[in-house]
Amino acid sequence: MRPAIFSADSLRQFLHKNRIATLPELKLVLGTQADITVFRKLKELSYRASYSHRGSFYTLDEIADFDQRGLWSFASAWFSRYGTLLATVQAFVTKAPAGYFVSELDAVLHVPVKEPLLQLVRQGKIARQTVAGLYLYGADDREQRQRQWLAREVLRQQPAAGGLRPPHVADEVRAAIILFASLLDEQQGRLYAGLESLQRGRGGDRQIAELLHLDPHTVAKGRQQLLAQKVEVDRVRHVGGGRQRVEKKRPPSSVPSTS
Repeated sequence: MRPAIFSADSLRQFLHKNRIATLPELKLVLGTQADITVFRKLKELSYRASYSHRGSFYTLDEIADFDQRGLWSFASAWFSRYGTLLATVQAFVTKAPAGYFVSELDAVLHVPVKEPLLQLVRQGKIARQTVAGLYLYGADDREQRQRQWLAREVLRQQPAAGGLRPPHVADEVRAAIILFASLLDEQQGRLYAGLESLQRGRGGDRQIAELLHLDPHTVAKGRQQLLAQKVEVDRVRHVGGGRQRVEKKRPPSSVPSTS
């Protein structure tokens, strides 16, 4: 008796039509009862398992339209560019400008994350620290984690600027803006503040001024400079800034002896 031949094309066609599918549905499409047969054919196509619903939904890489965070959802099933829920939680916590509280990451990933967070802490892949009576989770790397803690403290000490702090993810954005602005010189910081103000429209000068502890007139000046394209391009550093030039030392010239 000749062995059955299963085609991956039938799975591709089914998934392109339905976007996602469960293992029983895919076995029915192939006409097999063996899980391994389905996974062998899925592997030929490059597939993803959902990180929600305990990984019970499947799709193809060519179907998943990941957003800038690396997430994609269809019919309440969530998929991640990072793969499993554990890998996704680790990536998000590590990259977060100000770390994450459990409730914040729950809202971002749309699934409970308390257990994955505890597992990653036990494995030494992320760390946590008590902030305002709650555990704040951050990167395993010590220097990066300290930057996250600092950014979170800055956020906690600042009053929410009007319209700048809607739910959860906004804290991420606020922390990123604060950290980035702290790396700039005076002109760059003013121009960056002006750019952020332009993106927010009406009331942007006041919002950004409150966020970065600047005078609103400074933000307005940066905004006006950008609009008028009046930027001192050559002044990218403070006067005297940057690495000092090293003068080449020449060997002393040989002086003929007079003796």
